[in-house]
Amino acid sequence: MVELLKKLTEASGVSGNEDEVRDIIREEITPLVDKIYIDGIGNLIAYKKGKGEDVKKIMLCAHMDEVGFIITSISDNGMLKFKPVGGIDPRVLISKRVYIGKDKIPGVLGIKAIHLQEPSERKNAVKVEQMYIDIGVSSKEEAEKLVNLGDYAIFASDMVEFGDNKIKAKALDDRVGCLTLIEALKEEYDHDLYACFTVQEEVGLRGAGVAAYHVEPDIAVVVEGTTCSDVSGVDEHMYSTIMGSGPAITIMDGSSISNKALIEKLKATGDAKGIPYQIKKGTTGGNDAGKIHISREGVATCVVSVPCRYIHSPSSVMDMDDLKNTIELVKEFVKGCE
Repeated sequence: MVELLKKLTEASGVSGNEDEVRDIIREEITPLVDKIYIDGIGNLIAYKKGKGEDVKKIMLCAHMDEVGFIITSISDNGMLKFKPVGGIDPRVLISKRVYIGKDKIPGVLGIKAIHLQEPSERKNAVKVEQMYIDIGVSSKEEAEKLVNLGDYAIFASDMVEFGDNKIKAKALDDRVGCLTLIEALKEEYDHDLYACFTVQEEVGLRGAGVAAYHVEPDIAVVVEGTTCSDVSGVDEHMYSTIMGSGPAITIMDGSSISNKALIEKLKATGDAKGIPYQIKKGTTGGNDAGKIHISREGVATCVVSVPCRYIHSPSSVMDMDDLKNTIELVKEFVKGCE
């Protein structure tokens, strides 16, 4: 499981460019399912036929894309200008390493040196417009041999196991969800299962709306990597989730309100199977449930998340037990659906 998580998190998959992640997932799940297809927007949808007679359509959803950058211009001195893709705090960018394009050209995010800044500049957070990517060349002509306008860039961040069962990696949001769906497909279920690995979540939940419209599920479960704020400087009552306390069940966020019956079913499943869980306290943000629950005539939808610190950065952190318990909760929930 750890080896696959490493492969998934280190792959390139900025919104609109999920091909590398999709190829890894497709290879993993092909022996596990009855049918795989890729829709027009790029979602990977896997169908696993249920063993029961009166079957429902259950949709599991996790997005393949991650936040990153797109190259917008090349300066005469060979520096690359870029725009962020998805929500990234500019304060985490300075001096970070990146890989650009299919060939993963190495680069460094830079700004004007502090020695050259005016006192007023030093007091303000650096804006993306002030930054550039340095790929170690000195002219536009040299840069154009390596990089094209429209190339995507990802954080250059290897997955690392450290501390007390912790994982550091980029793109835990939402490669933890992708891994959960892959593991869930290894089981047999009474109901028909549709594992939907979606695209472009970070730029507007776009793939999920298309997938839900096509599948027409009776029930949908979105599996996410979510904010974990149990860190120094944050009052305990402001914790959205707590690392090590199990998967987080969402009641409401900025994009959807989870179906009450499904929330109770998730809680009952955790209680019955001895799987720890927590209720997500924060209500900000959103995920693919925002588009799924309003598809066609409406879909009963719920969200289960793995708590991840420092989300949308090159060094997000999670607890491996939280991931394992998320996988177990999702599998047992689907098995127990009536």
